Amino acid sequence: MNMNILTKSLLASALVAGVFSLQAGDITGTITLKGTPPKERDIAPLKDDPTCGKMHSTTPTTRFYVVGGKGELADVVVSLDGVSGKSTGASAAPAVMDQKTCLYIPQIMAVQTGQKITIKNSDPVLHNVHSQPTVAGNGEENKAQMPNGPDLSFSFTKAEDFVKFKCDVHPWMFAWVSVFDHPYFAVSGADGTFKIANVPPGKYTLKAAHRKAGVVTKEIEVKDGAVSVELALDAK
Repeated sequence: MNMNILTKSLLASALVAGVFSLQAGDITGTITLKGTPPKERDIAPLKDDPTCGKMHSTTPTTRFYVVGGKGELADVVVSLDGVSGKSTGASAAPAVMDQKTCLYIPQIMAVQTGQKITIKNSDPVLHNVHSQPTVAGNGEENKAQMPNGPDLSFSFTKAEDFVKFKCDVHPWMFAWVSVFDHPYFAVSGADGTFKIANVPPGKYTLKAAHRKAGVVTKEIEVKDGAVSVELALDAK
């Protein structure tokens, strides 16, 4: 074989190998809870409310710990801590939160900086959506929303953990939204699973944060495709 052709062939093979070795991977895993969580509390004011109470056949409870039969823990915000990324929030689809049966659904969300949060009112009652960030640059807002009224829109410019949303009309209504300046995060589902997609190769600190159970971290490395992780938090 001609030496020039051989050299080009070897270079091409090396480049292809390099491309494949640098492919992004997905981080998947399951979050579980160790120990017995505190008993959830009845939301008596909701059941006693003349309008909201009619939407529930039984007294609703708080949802601080949403745990499956095998300890699967929902509502854990999983993210890459300290990753050097860039928010794609301006072009991302809006994250949607609903006010339904006088509760926020979902109660825990995560978005990027600049990403729209669309809040609906599916109830036949007036709500007001009151955001209460604590990081400078994330402005506090308080917007009224009529029964089945037009959607409201919120967004934040700075990263912040668990921005509180509340309804001043119905003081038992709360939700929390974590804001990131990169797209590498997820919220665990009812089965405790999560997926952070298309993570560039590298070594990272994976952070799992729960409002009541606290935070755990794990050092991981993304290489050769997908990474699977199991994490556990202690009931508090």
